[in-house]
Amino acid sequence: MHYQLYYWTGIQGRGEFVRLALEDAGADYADVARDHGDEVLQPFLDGAEAGARPFAPPFLKAGRLVIAQVANILHFLGPQLGLVPEAESRRLEALQLQLTIADLVTEIHDSHHPIASAAYYEDQKAAARQRAADLRRNRLPKFLGHFEQVLAQAGGLHALRSHSYVDLSLFQIVRGLDYAYPKAMDALAPKIPHLRALEARIAERPNIAAYLASERRLAFNTQGIFRHYPELDGGIED
Repeated sequence: MHYQLYYWTGIQGRGEFVRLALEDAGADYADVARDHGDEVLQPFLDGAEAGARPFAPPFLKAGRLVIAQVANILHFLGPQLGLVPEAESRRLEALQLQLTIADLVTEIHDSHHPIASAAYYEDQKAAARQRAADLRRNRLPKFLGHFEQVLAQAGGLHALRSHSYVDLSLFQIVRGLDYAYPKAMDALAPKIPHLRALEARIAERPNIAAYLASERRLAFNTQGIFRHYPELDGGIED
């Protein structure tokens, strides 16, 4: 199967969770907007292309199928790429964890844009300080603590006892938070040893290591989900 990934150029964003799965599996895929520009997204968003109409990128074209929403895309790709166990119960568990990751991604985004996504960060800095403080003190310990417990209960190595797209997404979460909230992540490090070890192991997987060293892996920046603003970072008790 040849896959076509559609996502905005210039940022990792939510598209990176899908990209990591495709790269890890060595899948045959095209990053369409990077090849042809962001304008290729609009016909799908306008409903002018065949297939289910996506609300927003990322979306994946696989044959005649158009599949949107990160968790939905990975739920589709997982069995095809060998990135999820065969049992339905395990596939549903993977989807459940991925949806929880999606909740965390939203909270991370809203920590720097708590009032309006369309407004500039500079126009909502005071609210962002409050939201980011809550993220550091309450939400990150709760979410990352949950994933730490999931890993511990599964034997410590993988979220589902075997390698899956969930592991790849947790890697992206840790890397993204290391960029956006390095002080908070340093403070949390003693509480998330399994997550830290997982992040290191994923980085050493041959296809992922090659991807991370390539030009395809864009750097984190202040246009994506994970944004580093020093004034928002701090300890988990600050």
